[in-house]
Amino acid sequence: MKKFKGLAMLGFDKIGWIEKEVPKVGPTDALCEPLSISPCTSDVHTVWERALGDRHDLILGHEASAKVVEVGALVKDFKVGDKVIVPAITPDWEAVESQAGFSQHSHGMLNGWKFSNEKDGTFGEVFHVNQADGNLAHLPDSINIEDAVMLSDMVPTGFHGANNAEVAYGETVVVIGIGPVGLMAVAGSVLRGAGRVFAVGSRKKCQEVAKYYGATDLVNYKDGDIVDQIKDATGGKPVDKVIIAGGGLETFGQAVKLIRPGGIVSNINYLGTGDAIEIPRIEWGLGMGHIRIIGGLMPGGRKNMEYLAQVLINKRLDVSPLLTHRFNKLEDLEEGLLLMKDKPRDLIKPVITL
Repeated sequence: MKKFKGLAMLGFDKIGWIEKEVPKVGPTDALCEPLSISPCTSDVHTVWERALGDRHDLILGHEASAKVVEVGALVKDFKVGDKVIVPAITPDWEAVESQAGFSQHSHGMLNGWKFSNEKDGTFGEVFHVNQADGNLAHLPDSINIEDAVMLSDMVPTGFHGANNAEVAYGETVVVIGIGPVGLMAVAGSVLRGAGRVFAVGSRKKCQEVAKYYGATDLVNYKDGDIVDQIKDATGGKPVDKVIIAGGGLETFGQAVKLIRPGGIVSNINYLGTGDAIEIPRIEWGLGMGHIRIIGGLMPGGRKNMEYLAQVLINKRLDVSPLLTHRFNKLEDLEEGLLLMKDKPRDLIKPVITL
C-alpha cells in the first residue's frame, strides 16, 4: 500500500475523503489498521467550532481498536497481527513533562494529544502510532472490538473526571453533562464510592443510561436553573464534588455555586468556544473558599489502557449501553460524525466496526 484514504478536515466547516501517502514508521513506532473506530464530539469542536484553529487535509479521529500491520525495528512488545487498544492520547514518554507526571502535555500544552491535532488521526485505512511500546495495549480476547474502542477515550476521560475530583465513599457528586464522557464520569464516581450522584442532562436516552450506571438523581437543565434544582433536592446543602463533562463556560459558575468549602470542581469538558470563564466571587469565598478547580486531559499510554481493560474483563463496567448506533464500513464514518454533530435524541455514541 503506497497510499491510503481517510476522512479529513478540509478546512473550517468542511470534511471529505482524501488520499495520502502511507506514514513512515520510525524505529519505535507502529502502523495500525483500525478494527473499530468511533467519532467524538471533539472532532465536531475541531471542524465546526474552530477550537484548534484552521486545519487543512488533517485526517480526523482519535478513538480506535486496531491490528498492527508494521512495527519499527526497536519495538519489543508488539508484532504484526497483534490486536491492540489505541489510546486517544499518545505522549512522548521521554519528555520532561512526562517525567513530571503530566504526559498529556509532553513537549507543550496538550501535545500528548497527537491524533487529529498534531498529525493524522484514526479515521483512515491505516494510522501511525508513536512510541508503540508505551502507547499501545494488547486487546484481550475477552473484550470485543466494539467495547474496546470505548477504552480509547470515553472511559478514561470520564474516569479521569472522577479521579481528579477525588470522589470518596458516601460523597454527593454532581455530573454536569451526560453524553458518553459524562456517563463514564457517573460510572467512575459510583465505582469510587459516591453516595449520591446527580446527573444533569436533557436527553431521555442519556438519563436512562445514567440511571443504569448508578445516578440517584436526574436533573434536566430545561426545567430551570440546575443550581436551584439541586439545592432544592439537598435541602440547601452544598455538594462535595462537581464534574463538568458538558455545557458551556457558564457551567463553572454553576459548579462553584453548588460546591462546599474545600470541595473540588473537576472539568473534563472540551471548551470549544468562548473567551473567558467567570467565577462567582461570593460563592468562591471571596477567593478564599479552598475550592479547587482542576481541568485535565485524560491520561494516555499503555498502563492506563491495561488497567481499564481489567475493569471490563472483570465486569466492573459494561460499556455496551453507550453504543447506540452501529455501522460496518469505513465510508460510514461520515454519517457517524454528522450524528455526533447533530446529536439526535436517541444517540449516545456511534461505532464503526470494520
